[in-house]
Amino acid sequence: MVSILSIIVIILGVVTGIMVTVTVVRPLRAAREAKKIAQIQRDFRRQREQLEAKFIDKVSVSGKPRGLRWSDVAFDDDIVFARDRKTGDLRALVAIEVCFEAIEGGGMEDVEAVSNVRAATAEFLYDGVRWCTRGRVFFNLGPKGLIRYLHADLESVECGPASGMSSQVTESSAT
Repeated sequence: MVSILSIIVIILGVVTGIMVTVTVVRPLRAAREAKKIAQIQRDFRRQREQLEAKFIDKVSVSGKPRGLRWSDVAFDDDIVFARDRKTGDLRALVAIEVCFEAIEGGGMEDVEAVSNVRAATAEFLYDGVRWCTRGRVFFNLGPKGLIRYLHADLESVECGPASGMSSQVTESSAT
């Protein structure tokens, strides 16, 4: 018969094996995820010009805001990456400045504020295979402010310097 001491040794051996496995696997998984995110971020930077052009095409034909035509969009150089908390999908958020002009007969011709430059954030989505845009715009919020505003849905994905691109997921703070 097997003694109680043997059973305890076997249980301790199994528990130790599980702890070692978890200790080794977690960092490997995290490193693999960081490498994948860094590659996706590099892909966005390489495709950025085409994505911005597609963004402008989509918003120009959206009909929003009603009575206004998109006359100019200036993209900021900085990119803020975020992850959807529910789906895990990545988003690239870029600050933009938008200029509109009134469409003749659209009811906005006499509004003085039409020519004011507006601050907004352009959203780009990574669908698991490639970057795309739906032409979604968040007015009056910069990228970091947008993450704070949508903190229940988005979390910041910080990236390191372009050389190392050490990516790490962090909780967005409300500061």
